[in-house]
Amino acid sequence: MSADDEQETTGVGVATGFLARRLGVSPTTLRSWDRRYGLGPAVRADGRHRRWSPDDVAMVQEMCRLTAAGLPPAEAARAAKESARGRVAASPALAVRARTTARTRTGVRIPEGSSPTAPGPGTPGSPTGTGPPSADVAQEGRGLARAAVRLDARAVQERLATAVGTHGLARAWEDVMVPALRAVGRKWESSGDRYVEVEHLLTWHVSATLRHAYVSAAGNGPPAAVSPVLLACTPGEQHTLPLEALNAALAERRVPAVTLGGAVPPEALMAAVQRVGPPAVVLWSQSWSTANLPLARHLAATRWGVRGARTRSRVLLCGPGWDTQPGPGLLRPCQLAEVLRLLTAPDDRATGPTTPTRS
Repeated sequence: MSADDEQETTGVGVATGFLARRLGVSPTTLRSWDRRYGLGPAVRADGRHRRWSPDDVAMVQEMCRLTAAGLPPAEAARAAKESARGRVAASPALAVRARTTARTRTGVRIPEGSSPTAPGPGTPGSPTGTGPPSADVAQEGRGLARAAVRLDARAVQERLATAVGTHGLARAWEDVMVPALRAVGRKWESSGDRYVEVEHLLTWHVSATLRHAYVSAAGNGPPAAVSPVLLACTPGEQHTLPLEALNAALAERRVPAVTLGGAVPPEALMAAVQRVGPPAVVLWSQSWSTANLPLARHLAATRWGVRGARTRSRVLLCGPGWDTQPGPGLLRPCQLAEVLRLLTAPDDRATGPTTPTRS
């Protein structure tokens, strides 16, 4: 147990540096909030050093939550201080403003009396997530990453549910979840292997959200009468989240799929193709070290089915590990929207390699 932890348990409070690390903000930010908005510790040890009590910590956590939701810092500070004093009910207009701002920034207005965290129907936006994300959607991704850095599991799950309910799963994945995962990954890489727990937290909740969307969509409607698409990671590849997102998006579109998950051995992949007879096989590779091009070419050349009516599966190479020009007979989509278009279009509409639009 560190000295700051011991002081917290004995009621002295924690230092600014410790609190900054806990919240995922800089110590300068905490000092700025204290100076500008009076959002500092009520008691200072020895009259000089800031020592943050549990009540002070709760107040600053509320400040982080409100600013991440889009409330201007000055109003967020007033709401956080009122919440700390137990007087939120004395200012209902401010609470309504906090709820409204968090949704109107994404084009959805919350009626008075509704829950500030429950995802409403929202505006459909771009169902496939094409084009650059708007400033408001980018803010949602940053807010999700900040909630993860604070290890605020409840806020992370609420933001994920809201993103899916507002924008649809495909756009929420492309424009909110992926940017947040990248931001957390960069923070981990640049901090000397710190924040591993942050990446694990965010990954777990993203996976839970994607699987919930899949289960909800897959349970509706009768079974499809066509063969399922086959989704698999290449041998040695453990990054499964992109396939989970694709699996859920296909379920929403009533396209059957069989997902084999991470690090599928070549023999198992070939056996699955022979047994399932998929119209398409999606291979995910996160890095060049797992991009098995000979395996992909072998899959593309493999014929299956009854004698006299044998056919081939289209092979889609997805992920940054593949070459931009993999060669004839292999498709190289680079966005979820493009993958969905290829998998939902008739075979004769997508028989050649595609031009990558994003690496």
